[in-house]
Order: sequence, then C-alpha cells, then structure tokens
Amino acid sequence: MELVTTREELAKARAGLTGTVGVVMTMGALHEGHETLLRVAREQADHVLVTIFVNPLQFGPNEDFDRYPRTLDADLEVCRRAGADVVFAPSREEIYPGGEPRVRVDPGSLGAELEGQSRPGFFHGVLTVVLKLFQLTRPDLAFFGEKDYQQLTLIRRMVRDLDVPVRVLGVPTVREPDGLALSSRNRYLSEPERAAALSLSGALRAG
Repeated sequence: MELVTTREELAKARAGLTGTVGVVMTMGALHEGHETLLRVAREQADHVLVTIFVNPLQFGPNEDFDRYPRTLDADLEVCRRAGADVVFAPSREEIYPGGEPRVRVDPGSLGAELEGQSRPGFFHGVLTVVLKLFQLTRPDLAFFGEKDYQQLTLIRRMVRDLDVPVRVLGVPTVREPDGLALSSRNRYLSEPERAAALSLSGALRAG
C-alpha cells in the first residue's frame, strides 16, 4: 500500500493502476463502516484508492472542525488490512492551494432540505470537495455509505447532471449491535445522548 500526500505523488501512483479503480472518500477516523466500504470496493474493482481529508468547507462556524478526530496511523492500518492500494492524505493547502474556492458546486433545492436546512452551505462544501477528488483520482467506481443517504443522492445527481465519468455505488449502513449507525462522531455522545440517538433506528424498525 502506498501513502501519497501531494497531487504529483497521486498522479504518479494513479498512472500505475491498470484496470478498474474504485475510490472510497473519507474524512479519516475510520471504523468498521469504512472498512466495509473498502471490502466492497476491493471485491468490485481491480484497485482501491482511499482519500483521507477533513474538508473545512462542510463545517459550519460553530461545528467541530478543530476537534474532529484525526487518527491517520490507525486509519492507514485499516486501509492496509482491507487491501487498499493507494491512500491519498493531502493537506488543506494541497486541496485548496489558493484558499477556499470562490466557485463551488450548487446542490440545488435538495441541498436546502433536511440536513441542508439545519446546516446551510454543508452540501455545497461536500459536493465541491467530492468533485475535486473525482478530478484528482479519476476513478471508474466510487463507493459511498447509505448512512449519509441525502449526500449519496446529491452525489449521484451531480455525477449525472455534470457528466462526471464515474459510477457511484451505495453500500448498506453498518450498525453497532444496539442498532446505532456507525459514525466517527459517535464518540461525542454521552450515555443519555446515545440512548436518544437509538430512537432513530428503533423508529425505522417499528415502521
């Protein structure tokens, strides 16, 4: 497995991958859900390329960008175990060399609903970095978890509307034994908050 951190290193590593390439985009703090994405990618593509980048564009002014867990060494071990070929872990300056981009992807009306309503600008940031990473990694297949279903829907729409030459595949949500969807942010939850969070999966099962 090769770790690359610059555009030049990525281009060289990508040029050496023959056959189909699948990409798994992450913000690090990898868990079993990410590992499932990697295993599915390993099964369906000849090579697997992982990106690890905490994207500042998708964090609001009072959100957790500074304290978002960054566990690169552990993440690399997960990638190695799951059979990744290349891991691209760039700096903020490498992705946004001129500072935050003035041109961003507009998610349309769906981007202002549900999660987008409570986090204005969130999906602009998500789609902008996903499109940039598509351009840099040039994958044939891209694997995203169905846990973030609104995000998955918008990425599929962006790919269709902007003619991005990649096939987007959704992978079913991975849950903990009590039904809570695996998330890098679960570590933030207190015991009462975790109990409240379980009402979501409970309601889904009841429905």
